[in-house]
Amino acid sequence: MSSESTPAGQGDYRVRFDWGVAGAAVVGQDADAVIWVDQLGEVAGPAGSVAGQLERAQELGDWALAQQELAGGRFRIAIVGAGGAHADGSLRFAVEDLLAAGAIIEAIADRGIDHQSPEAAAAAAAYRGLSSATRHLISASVSARESREG
Repeated sequence: MSSESTPAGQGDYRVRFDWGVAGAAVVGQDADAVIWVDQLGEVAGPAGSVAGQLERAQELGDWALAQQELAGGRFRIAIVGAGGAHADGSLRFAVEDLLAAGAIIEAIADRGIDHQSPEAAAAAAAYRGLSSATRHLISASVSARESREG
């Protein structure tokens, strides 16, 4: 079943967003590329995914535009936040990955690829709204504090 036939796959949209390996499998199923966003670099992405971080947002925007041109305007991209892990191993929201993903989605939109799922639009809006505080929020996040204590 393609992501176009399931609401969770966000297949009606060119730019999609979800969380974790399971999310990557769903929104990436019929995508042309998956950008795995792990701002703190702690979780390896699915095979074939492109590494995404806040510092690479503009570069990834340029890359996405080049890919769209190669695909004749039909490029579909899934941006996936790695997230963190709770003590029981379940997926935990990670603000640093949300903000980095939002920056990447915003950079892609700035290049004219803006047919975004509501999930992708919300991530981009979070980044836009918090862009002046992004560095602080990332360094003060649960994941960053755990890394420093770890």
